[in-house]
Order: sequence, then C-alpha cells, then structure tokens
Amino acid sequence: MIRVQREDFDPGVELEAMTRGKTHIGGVTSFTGLVRDMAGGTAITAMTLEHYPGMTEKQLAEIEAEAHRRWPLDAVLIIHRYGELKPGDRIVLVATASSHRDAAFDSCRFMIDWLKTKAPFWKLEATDAGSHWVEAKESDDAAADRWRQS
Repeated sequence: MIRVQREDFDPGVELEAMTRGKTHIGGVTSFTGLVRDMAGGTAITAMTLEHYPGMTEKQLAEIEAEAHRRWPLDAVLIIHRYGELKPGDRIVLVATASSHRDAAFDSCRFMIDWLKTKAPFWKLEATDAGSHWVEAKESDDAAADRWRQS
C-alpha cells in the first residue's frame, strides 16, 4: 500500500492495520523518518517537501514491485508526507512483513535506500539565514547502489 499525504500518521496504528488477521507473518520491519533540527551544523526551522503528483506514486509503486520481486513479502506499506514539516515531525514510514525476518529486514532497507534516491521529492530547508534546496548526497547514492543486481 502506498500513500502520499499531507496528514501525519501513527506508525503503531498503521502497522497494526497492515498485519491484522495475517497470522502467517513472522516478522515486520519498519522505518520512520523524522525531520531533524540540524543539518550540517545549521539549525533547521522547517522543511518543505514537494513532489510531482502521479509521478511520485508511480515511482513508489515501482520500488514496491521491485521489493516484491526480490523477497517473499506478505505486506508492504509506504507513507510519505509532503508540505511544510517542523523538526520532530514524521516524514516517512516504510514497513515490510514476511514469514521470515531476513526478508523483512532486507526489503525494508532496500526500499528506504531506493526511495531516498529514486522517488521524486524535493526538500527545501528553512533556517534563520534563509531557505535552500537540499542536494543529493553521495552517501545516499552509494547506499542505493549496493542493491543493484548484476
């Protein structure tokens, strides 16, 4: 399931709904991303996330489909917020469920790594000195590259 939304979410409620009645699931792995209050030693007062509706959901669906191709997953959840967020606000929830823990752990990490580099979101960080667009990081590209299949 994929949702791109302005509204906040409750990870506990979302994970319970994702697994309700699925007693064959042996493990759930989740990642909740939060807005930090600092970036590179600079205080962040807000972050605005923008996206391209339609394209964003399509790309997230492709990431989800690739995870299903690679691992035996029973459930997948991606919730990504957009709009203005403050430090401490939740940005993203990625969760995977499988009969086996390795598939749940690996697929969740894969989806986060690919989401960070392949999903069409743009981040504008606000500071006391002004706002600036967040540039892609080489470390994020390196994390995503490890999942390339040869």
